[in-house]
Amino acid sequence: MLVAAAAGAGLVLLALHQVWGRALYAAPRPLPQQVFTVTGQQLVPLASALAIAALACLAAVIATRGVARRAAGLLLAAIGLGAALTATASVTAAAVVAAASGANSVPGLGSGSGSGSTTGGASGGGPSFALTTAGHGVLTGWPWHVAAAAGAVVIVLAGLATAWRGTRWPVMSARFERPDRHQKPVRADSATMWESLSRDQDPTVNTEPATAEPANDAGSAR
Repeated sequence: MLVAAAAGAGLVLLALHQVWGRALYAAPRPLPQQVFTVTGQQLVPLASALAIAALACLAAVIATRGVARRAAGLLLAAIGLGAALTATASVTAAAVVAAASGANSVPGLGSGSGSGSTTGGASGGGPSFALTTAGHGVLTGWPWHVAAAAGAVVIVLAGLATAWRGTRWPVMSARFERPDRHQKPVRADSATMWESLSRDQDPTVNTEPATAEPANDAGSAR
């Protein structure tokens, strides 16, 4: 479950850092047309934050037990659901143009987050200009869009599995937990103490050495 949830969150982060669209701007003559790429992170930044939150929630699943682990599983499922809804949000050509305009509205940013290119598609540091003209958005990252949604669904399933069966899973070792003060000590003889040491257990925890039985006084018995 942990591996599946981590893989789902990693898939979301990977997909969001890929190109999801391109914004095309017609430059004043004789300048060539410029193309600015837009990533999924720029279009749906909330999905990236939720994926990171899912990775952090896995630590809570490891460190908890019982009802607390079940609550952590429900939280993980809720985070995955939010990431799925965000990743599957309607991404339009207008959103691509708006993201490109916000990132490249200052002259000199042609080789920044969005790379300038000519109409022929060769990218480079060509002449840049203020994006004052109307741009045309093109959606090109549908496979990555679907991959982000699939990764979010995996997170949801991992959270539901944790809430359902997480209480039966192993927990962190309790060897170094503080013993209960109200627990009655258990008498242990030498053989039992040596067996505890062979099992890598502390024989002095909740135990007290067995005391020798007083010898019967033959004179008093008579």
